[in-house]
Amino acid sequence: MKIAILNDTHCGLKNGSDIFLDNAEAFYSNVFFPYLEEHNIDTIFHLGDYYDHRRFVNFKALERNRYMFLDVLREKGIHMSIIPGNHDVYYKNTNSLCSLKELLGHYTDCVSIYMDPVDLRINSSNFADAKIDEKNITVGLVPWICDDNEKKCIDFIQNTKSQVLFGHFELAGFKFMANTNVISHGMGTDLFNRFDSVYSGHYHTKSAQNNITYLGSQMEFTWSDAHDPKYFHIFDPETREIEAIRNPYTLYRKLYYSDDKQSDYSDVTDKFVKIIVSDRKDHYLFDKYVDKVQAMNPHDLKIVDNIVDISSESIEDEKVNLEDTATLLNSYVEALDVEDHDKNVLKSMLSELHTEATDLNSI
Repeated sequence: MKIAILNDTHCGLKNGSDIFLDNAEAFYSNVFFPYLEEHNIDTIFHLGDYYDHRRFVNFKALERNRYMFLDVLREKGIHMSIIPGNHDVYYKNTNSLCSLKELLGHYTDCVSIYMDPVDLRINSSNFADAKIDEKNITVGLVPWICDDNEKKCIDFIQNTKSQVLFGHFELAGFKFMANTNVISHGMGTDLFNRFDSVYSGHYHTKSAQNNITYLGSQMEFTWSDAHDPKYFHIFDPETREIEAIRNPYTLYRKLYYSDDKQSDYSDVTDKFVKIIVSDRKDHYLFDKYVDKVQAMNPHDLKIVDNIVDISSESIEDEKVNLEDTATLLNSYVEALDVEDHDKNVLKSMLSELHTEATDLNSI
Protein backbone atom coordinates (compact mmCIF):
# COMPACT_ATOMS: atom_id res chain seq x y z
CA MET A 1 0.00 0.00 0.00
CA LYS A 2 1.51 3.30 -1.11
CA ILE A 3 0.87 6.64 0.56
CA ALA A 4 0.58 10.08 -1.05
CA ILE A 5 2.39 12.85 0.83
CA LEU A 6 1.24 16.48 0.89
CA ASN A 7 2.54 19.38 2.97
CA ASP A 8 2.45 23.17 3.12
CA THR A 9 -0.65 23.58 0.96
CA HIS A 10 -1.50 26.91 2.68
CA CYS A 11 -5.23 27.11 1.98
CA GLY A 12 -6.34 30.77 1.99
CA LEU A 13 -3.01 32.16 0.86
CA LYS A 14 -2.92 35.80 -0.29
CA ASN A 15 -6.21 36.70 1.38
CA GLY A 16 -8.07 33.93 -0.42
CA SER A 17 -6.98 35.13 -3.87
CA ASP A 18 -8.85 33.42 -6.71
CA ILE A 19 -5.59 33.20 -8.63
CA PHE A 20 -4.05 30.91 -6.02
CA LEU A 21 -7.29 29.01 -5.41
CA ASP A 22 -7.61 28.35 -9.15
CA ASN A 23 -4.02 27.13 -9.22
CA ALA A 24 -4.66 24.77 -6.29
CA GLU A 25 -7.82 23.44 -7.92
CA ALA A 26 -5.98 22.77 -11.18
CA PHE A 27 -3.32 20.82 -9.27
CA TYR A 28 -5.80 18.74 -7.26
CA SER A 29 -8.29 18.11 -10.08
CA ASN A 30 -5.90 17.54 -12.98
CA VAL A 31 -2.78 16.12 -11.34
CA PHE A 32 -3.07 14.89 -7.77
CA PHE A 33 -6.39 13.04 -7.60
CA PRO A 34 -6.10 11.54 -11.11
CA TYR A 35 -2.69 10.12 -10.12
CA LEU A 36 -4.13 8.60 -6.93
CA GLU A 37 -7.02 7.05 -8.87
CA GLU A 38 -4.76 5.65 -11.59
CA HIS A 39 -2.44 4.03 -9.03
CA ASN A 40 -5.15 2.88 -6.58
CA ILE A 41 -3.83 5.02 -3.71
CA ASP A 42 -6.38 5.74 -1.00
CA THR A 43 -4.17 7.12 1.78
CA ILE A 44 -2.66 10.58 2.29
CA PHE A 45 -0.27 11.92 4.90
CA HIS A 46 -0.38 15.70 5.23
CA LEU A 47 2.67 17.11 7.04
CA GLY A 48 1.20 20.39 8.22
CA ASP A 49 0.45 23.97 7.18
CA TYR A 50 -2.84 22.92 5.62
CA TYR A 51 -4.13 26.44 6.22
CA ASP A 52 -2.11 29.58 5.61
CA HIS A 53 -2.86 32.18 8.26
CA ARG A 54 -2.60 31.26 11.91
CA ARG A 55 -4.95 34.03 13.14
CA PHE A 56 -7.81 34.16 10.63
CA VAL A 57 -9.29 32.22 7.74
CA ASN A 58 -10.94 33.33 4.51
CA PHE A 59 -14.43 31.83 4.14
CA LYS A 60 -14.28 31.81 0.33
CA ALA A 61 -11.06 29.79 0.54
CA LEU A 62 -12.69 27.39 3.02
CA GLU A 63 -15.64 26.79 0.70
CA ARG A 64 -13.51 26.24 -2.38
CA ASN A 65 -11.12 23.95 -0.51
CA ARG A 66 -14.08 21.91 0.65
CA TYR A 67 -15.27 21.43 -2.94
CA MET A 68 -11.86 20.82 -4.53
CA PHE A 69 -10.28 18.66 -1.81
CA LEU A 70 -12.22 17.56 1.26
CA ASP A 71 -15.41 16.50 -0.53
CA VAL A 72 -13.28 14.61 -3.04
CA LEU A 73 -11.64 12.66 -0.20
CA ARG A 74 -15.05 11.56 0.99
CA GLU A 75 -16.40 10.77 -2.49
CA LYS A 76 -13.38 8.69 -3.48
CA GLY A 77 -12.96 6.91 -0.13
CA ILE A 78 -9.54 8.44 0.53
CA HIS A 79 -8.29 8.78 4.10
CA MET A 80 -5.97 11.60 5.20
CA SER A 81 -3.84 11.59 8.34
CA ILE A 82 -2.66 15.09 9.21
CA ILE A 83 -0.43 16.81 11.76
CA PRO A 84 -0.45 20.55 12.51
CA GLY A 85 2.22 22.86 11.15
CA ASN A 86 3.09 26.23 12.63
CA HIS A 87 0.57 27.99 10.35
CA ASP A 88 -2.23 25.74 11.65
CA VAL A 89 -1.95 26.87 15.28
CA TYR A 90 -2.95 30.23 16.78
CA TYR A 91 -0.34 30.52 19.51
CA LYS A 92 3.42 30.14 19.10
CA ASN A 93 4.05 28.35 22.39
CA THR A 94 1.27 25.75 22.23
CA ASN A 95 -0.68 23.79 19.60
CA SER A 96 -3.84 23.74 21.73
CA LEU A 97 -5.84 26.17 19.56
CA CYS A 98 -5.57 24.58 16.13
CA SER A 99 -7.48 25.38 12.93
CA LEU A 100 -7.41 21.71 11.91
CA LYS A 101 -9.54 20.74 14.91
CA GLU A 102 -11.93 23.64 14.42
CA LEU A 103 -12.38 23.43 10.64
CA LEU A 104 -11.99 19.75 9.69
CA GLY A 105 -14.39 18.41 12.33
CA HIS A 106 -17.08 17.56 9.78
CA TYR A 107 -14.71 15.19 7.98
CA THR A 108 -13.77 12.79 10.78
CA ASP A 109 -14.87 9.89 8.56
CA CYS A 110 -12.02 10.60 6.15
CA VAL A 111 -9.59 12.78 8.14
CA SER A 112 -7.60 11.87 11.26
CA ILE A 113 -5.86 14.73 13.08
CA TYR A 114 -2.84 13.86 15.21
CA MET A 115 -1.99 16.60 17.68
CA ASP A 116 0.57 14.44 19.50
CA PRO A 117 3.43 12.35 18.10
CA VAL A 118 2.24 8.88 17.13
CA ASP A 119 3.32 5.61 15.54
CA LEU A 120 0.94 4.53 12.79
CA ARG A 121 0.56 0.99 11.53
CA ILE A 122 0.55 1.22 7.75
CA ASN A 123 -1.60 -1.85 7.14
CA SER A 124 -4.36 -0.58 9.45
CA SER A 125 -7.42 0.75 7.62
CA ASN A 126 -8.01 3.54 10.12
CA PHE A 127 -4.41 4.13 11.18
CA ALA A 128 -5.12 3.52 14.84
CA ASP A 129 -2.18 3.75 17.21
CA ALA A 130 -0.01 0.73 16.56
CA LYS A 131 1.29 -1.84 18.97
CA ILE A 132 4.65 -2.25 17.32
CA ASP A 133 5.95 -5.71 16.59
CA GLU A 134 8.00 -7.29 13.84
CA LYS A 135 4.94 -7.99 11.69
CA ASN A 136 3.82 -4.36 11.58
CA ILE A 137 5.17 -1.70 9.28
CA THR A 138 5.02 1.51 11.27
CA VAL A 139 5.98 5.12 10.70
CA GLY A 140 6.18 7.99 13.15
CA LEU A 141 4.34 11.30 12.79
CA VAL A 142 5.48 14.36 14.75
CA PRO A 143 3.51 17.65 14.82
CA TRP A 144 4.98 21.15 14.95
CA ILE A 145 7.26 21.30 17.99
CA CYS A 146 6.66 24.22 20.36
CA ASP A 147 7.35 25.00 24.02
CA ASP A 148 4.26 23.13 25.21
CA ASN A 149 4.96 19.80 23.49
CA GLU A 150 8.74 19.90 23.12
CA LYS A 151 9.52 17.32 25.83
CA LYS A 152 6.84 14.91 24.58
CA CYS A 153 8.06 15.18 20.99
CA ILE A 154 11.74 14.79 21.88
CA ASP A 155 10.97 11.74 24.03
CA PHE A 156 9.03 10.24 21.14
CA ILE A 157 11.83 10.88 18.62
CA GLN A 158 14.37 9.30 20.97
CA ASN A 159 12.29 6.21 21.79
CA THR A 160 10.01 5.31 18.88
CA LYS A 161 10.76 2.01 17.18
CA SER A 162 9.65 3.34 13.80
CA GLN A 163 12.53 3.72 11.38
CA VAL A 164 10.79 6.27 9.16
CA LEU A 165 9.68 9.62 10.57
CA PHE A 166 7.39 12.27 9.11
CA GLY A 167 7.01 15.72 10.63
CA HIS A 168 6.90 19.49 10.37
CA PHE A 169 10.38 20.24 11.67
CA GLU A 170 12.44 23.40 11.82
CA LEU A 171 16.01 22.18 11.45
CA ALA A 172 19.16 24.23 11.12
CA GLY A 173 21.33 23.80 8.04
CA PHE A 174 18.64 23.79 5.33
CA LYS A 175 17.19 26.44 3.02
CA PHE A 176 13.62 27.67 3.45
CA MET A 177 13.44 28.86 -0.16
CA ALA A 178 15.68 28.00 -3.10
CA ASN A 179 17.22 31.47 -3.33
CA THR A 180 17.61 32.19 0.40
CA ASN A 181 20.44 31.57 2.82
CA VAL A 182 20.70 28.39 4.87
CA ILE A 183 18.65 28.56 8.07
CA SER A 184 20.98 28.98 11.05
CA HIS A 185 18.41 28.57 13.83
CA GLY A 186 16.30 25.54 14.69
CA MET A 187 16.92 22.03 15.98
CA GLY A 188 20.12 20.15 15.23
CA THR A 189 20.02 17.06 13.04
CA ASP A 190 21.89 14.68 15.37
CA LEU A 191 18.64 13.74 17.12
CA PHE A 192 17.43 12.16 13.86
CA ASN A 193 20.50 10.06 13.05
CA ARG A 194 18.82 6.90 14.38
CA PHE A 195 16.20 6.85 11.61
CA ASP A 196 16.51 5.31 8.16
CA SER A 197 14.61 8.25 6.67
CA VAL A 198 13.10 11.52 7.89
CA TYR A 199 10.65 13.46 5.70
CA SER A 200 9.50 16.94 6.62
CA GLY A 201 7.30 19.80 5.58
CA HIS A 202 7.84 23.44 6.66
CA TYR A 203 10.58 24.56 4.24
CA HIS A 204 9.22 25.30 0.77
CA THR A 205 12.15 24.19 -1.37
CA LYS A 206 13.07 20.54 -1.75
CA SER A 207 16.45 19.55 -0.32
CA ALA A 208 18.16 16.63 1.38
CA GLN A 209 21.07 15.98 3.71
CA ASN A 210 22.00 12.44 4.69
CA ASN A 211 18.78 10.76 5.92
CA ILE A 212 16.69 13.96 6.13
CA THR A 213 14.59 15.22 3.21
CA TYR A 214 12.57 18.42 3.07
CA LEU A 215 9.85 17.73 0.52
CA GLY A 216 9.14 21.35 -0.43
CA SER A 217 5.72 22.83 -1.12
CA GLN A 218 3.54 21.37 -3.87
CA MET A 219 2.64 24.77 -5.36
CA GLU A 220 4.21 28.15 -6.00
CA PHE A 221 3.24 30.89 -3.53
CA THR A 222 5.82 33.69 -3.89
CA TRP A 223 8.54 34.94 -6.21
CA SER A 224 11.00 32.82 -4.22
CA ASP A 225 9.30 29.76 -5.74
CA ALA A 226 9.91 30.89 -9.31
CA HIS A 227 11.68 28.23 -11.40
CA ASP A 228 11.94 25.95 -8.33
CA PRO A 229 10.27 22.65 -9.33
CA LYS A 230 7.35 21.55 -7.13
CA TYR A 231 6.33 17.98 -6.38
CA PHE A 232 3.98 15.82 -4.38
CA HIS A 233 5.39 12.51 -3.22
CA ILE A 234 4.47 8.84 -3.07
CA PHE A 235 5.89 6.78 -0.21
CA ASP A 236 6.26 3.01 -0.45
CA PRO A 237 6.34 1.59 3.11
CA GLU A 238 7.77 -1.76 2.01
CA THR A 239 10.78 -0.39 0.13
CA ARG A 240 10.89 2.84 2.18
CA GLU A 241 11.48 4.68 -1.07
CA ILE A 242 9.79 7.95 -1.97
CA GLU A 243 8.92 9.06 -5.50
CA ALA A 244 8.54 12.71 -6.55
CA ILE A 245 5.70 13.56 -8.95
CA ARG A 246 6.08 16.94 -10.66
CA ASN A 247 3.33 19.54 -10.48
CA PRO A 248 3.37 21.14 -13.95
CA TYR A 249 1.35 24.21 -12.90
CA THR A 250 3.39 27.33 -12.22
CA LEU A 251 2.48 30.93 -11.38
CA TYR A 252 5.76 32.85 -11.49
CA ARG A 253 7.92 33.43 -14.54
CA LYS A 254 11.13 35.41 -14.91
CA LEU A 255 12.04 36.70 -18.35
CA TYR A 256 15.50 38.04 -19.18
CA TYR A 257 15.98 40.86 -21.63
CA SER A 258 18.92 42.41 -23.41
CA ASP A 259 19.00 44.02 -26.82
CA ASP A 260 20.87 40.98 -28.12
CA LYS A 261 18.82 38.21 -26.50
CA GLN A 262 15.36 37.85 -24.95
CA SER A 263 13.56 35.02 -23.14
CA ASP A 264 10.71 33.22 -24.84
CA TYR A 265 7.39 34.55 -23.49
CA SER A 266 4.95 32.06 -24.98
CA ASP A 267 4.08 30.53 -21.58
CA VAL A 268 3.32 33.65 -19.50
CA THR A 269 -0.49 33.69 -19.80
CA ASP A 270 -2.09 33.81 -16.32
CA LYS A 271 1.28 34.11 -14.61
CA PHE A 272 3.09 36.73 -12.57
CA VAL A 273 5.90 37.95 -14.78
CA LYS A 274 9.12 39.87 -14.20
CA ILE A 275 11.23 41.13 -17.07
CA ILE A 276 14.78 41.42 -15.77
CA VAL A 277 16.67 43.87 -17.93
CA SER A 278 20.44 43.85 -18.34
CA ASP A 279 20.77 46.02 -21.43
CA ARG A 280 18.22 48.17 -23.29
CA LYS A 281 19.91 50.78 -25.40
CA ASP A 282 17.32 50.23 -28.14
CA HIS A 283 14.19 51.52 -26.40
CA TYR A 284 11.95 50.82 -29.38
CA LEU A 285 12.98 47.14 -29.38
CA PHE A 286 12.42 46.92 -25.63
CA ASP A 287 8.97 48.55 -25.75
CA LYS A 288 7.96 46.18 -28.55
CA TYR A 289 9.04 43.16 -26.46
CA VAL A 290 7.09 44.43 -23.43
CA ASP A 291 3.97 44.95 -25.56
CA LYS A 292 4.20 41.37 -26.84
CA VAL A 293 4.55 40.01 -23.30
CA GLN A 294 1.60 42.11 -22.11
CA ALA A 295 -0.50 40.82 -25.00
CA MET A 296 -0.16 37.29 -23.54
CA ASN A 297 -2.32 38.43 -20.59
CA PRO A 298 -0.14 37.75 -17.56
CA HIS A 299 -1.68 38.32 -14.13
CA ASP A 300 0.91 40.98 -13.45
CA LEU A 301 3.98 42.35 -15.20
CA LYS A 302 6.94 44.00 -13.51
CA ILE A 303 10.13 45.33 -15.06
CA VAL A 304 13.35 45.14 -13.06
CA ASP A 305 16.56 46.80 -14.13
CA ASN A 306 19.27 44.38 -13.12
CA ILE A 307 22.00 46.98 -13.71
CA VAL A 308 21.51 50.70 -13.15
CA ASP A 309 23.93 53.12 -14.80
CA ILE A 310 24.97 56.02 -12.59
CA SER A 311 26.83 58.71 -14.55
CA SER A 312 28.50 61.93 -13.42
CA GLU A 313 31.75 63.75 -13.96
CA SER A 314 33.33 62.11 -10.93
CA ILE A 315 31.64 58.72 -10.84
CA GLU A 316 32.09 56.03 -13.45
CA ASP A 317 29.34 53.57 -14.26
CA GLU A 318 28.66 51.28 -11.32
CA LYS A 319 26.65 48.12 -10.86
CA VAL A 320 23.96 48.59 -8.24
CA ASN A 321 22.49 45.47 -6.74
CA LEU A 322 18.76 45.75 -6.27
CA GLU A 323 17.66 43.98 -3.12
CA ASP A 324 14.18 42.85 -2.22
CA THR A 325 12.52 43.75 1.07
CA ALA A 326 13.40 40.49 2.81
CA THR A 327 17.08 40.89 1.94
CA LEU A 328 17.10 44.49 3.17
CA LEU A 329 15.51 43.47 6.47
CA ASN A 330 18.11 40.73 6.99
CA SER A 331 20.91 43.14 6.15
CA TYR A 332 19.57 45.62 8.69
CA VAL A 333 19.48 42.98 11.43
CA GLU A 334 23.00 41.81 10.57
CA ALA A 335 24.27 45.35 11.11
CA LEU A 336 22.85 45.53 14.64
CA ASP A 337 25.18 45.18 17.61
CA VAL A 338 23.37 42.27 19.26
CA GLU A 339 24.04 38.59 19.91
CA ASP A 340 23.73 36.12 17.01
CA HIS A 341 20.84 34.33 18.74
CA ASP A 342 18.92 37.60 19.07
CA LYS A 343 19.60 38.34 15.40
CA ASN A 344 18.03 35.03 14.39
CA VAL A 345 14.95 35.76 16.51
CA LEU A 346 14.63 39.23 14.98
CA LYS A 347 15.01 37.85 11.46
CA SER A 348 12.29 35.28 12.12
CA MET A 349 9.92 37.90 13.53
CA LEU A 350 10.53 40.36 10.68
CA SER A 351 10.14 37.61 8.10
CA GLU A 352 6.76 36.61 9.53
CA LEU A 353 5.58 40.24 9.69
CA HIS A 354 6.72 40.82 6.11
CA THR A 355 4.88 37.69 4.93
CA GLU A 356 1.67 38.74 6.69
CA ALA A 357 1.91 42.27 5.27
CA THR A 358 2.48 40.90 1.77
CA ASP A 359 -0.51 38.56 2.07
CA LEU A 360 -2.81 41.36 3.28
CA ASN A 361 -1.69 43.54 0.39
CA SER A 362 -2.22 40.85 -2.26
CA ILE A 363 -5.42 40.01 -4.06
